[in-house]
Amino acid sequence: MRKLPFYTLLFLSLLMLNNSLSFAQKKQKEIPFAKGADVGWLPQMEATGYKFYDSDGNEKDCLQLLKDRGMNSIRLRVFVNPNDDKASGHCSKEETITMALRAQKMGMRVMIDFHYSDSWADPSKQNKPAAWVNHTFHELLDDVYKHTFDVISSLKKAGVTPEWVQIGNEIPGGMLWPDGSTNNWVQLGQLLNKGYDAVKKVDQKIKVIVHVDEGNNNAKFRTFFDNATAQKVRYDVIGLSYYPYWIKKDYSETIADLQFNLNDMASRYGKEVMIVEVGGEDDKIQNTYELLSATIKAVKNVPNNKGIGVLYWEPQGARSWSHYALSAWLPDGKPSPALDAFKE
Repeated sequence: MRKLPFYTLLFLSLLMLNNSLSFAQKKQKEIPFAKGADVGWLPQMEATGYKFYDSDGNEKDCLQLLKDRGMNSIRLRVFVNPNDDKASGHCSKEETITMALRAQKMGMRVMIDFHYSDSWADPSKQNKPAAWVNHTFHELLDDVYKHTFDVISSLKKAGVTPEWVQIGNEIPGGMLWPDGSTNNWVQLGQLLNKGYDAVKKVDQKIKVIVHVDEGNNNAKFRTFFDNATAQKVRYDVIGLSYYPYWIKKDYSETIADLQFNLNDMASRYGKEVMIVEVGGEDDKIQNTYELLSATIKAVKNVPNNKGIGVLYWEPQGARSWSHYALSAWLPDGKPSPALDAFKE
């Protein structure tokens, strides 16, 4: 058998390596950028008779209206033992499974957001569920694991494997106060890892998100994630909220800070980054459109494809129903043109 010359073999080896790299890069780029919405209020809105309409005035499924605007992902919050209040209740495991199945049937990707509370958990409040209030810290660790595993495994059994799962909602000060406060990072780190372990026990491919608010505030994020690193907290994605409205600034004053923080988080911690909540004023349509367009651009600009998505918080949560000023819905039940930014 005739041997090929050394340089021919070298050339063929390099060609094969290049083709392999090209294939790997292509596969990486094939994962679509996540564009979507948190729609936790949707089942309550429909149950109370709210109707959604397309631009021609025809009644239409809300999820279809969002999909028509380029959205491909849905985020759903989970409360532990919620009440029936339309604004601050619902979001039980059962309701979440129903909504997740509905979204998946429409070809939408699913994110689950654990609040670890019976109602809203956010930077100003991280209240334990009533059933966990008198538990020891070690019991709380079991609570987090069992609750997380129960919801995610139930979703998988129903036929939906979420692409992403958030362990806690906007937790710059920690969660399950006081035990999981950032005043006690050793314990907070253990709680976060229990949630991570429960998710990965169900499916290793699910990406775990840790979520902090005020995405333009680099100092806040460095403080939080430096501590998380010191405690060996396990996670896959850094989730950010971005609401210029709540800090009383226009997006044009903070978008450069957001871009810097996104880039810094991706490079400093080697993680993917994602805007899991964003919103603008419903009566400032052009400004909100520009905010969304700039935010999507900023995330896509993160080097090495580390910026993976942008989700609007309750765009369909019309002010007439929710009294919330940062939806993206018109008074006549139609989507705001601001959402056209997701078509880009």
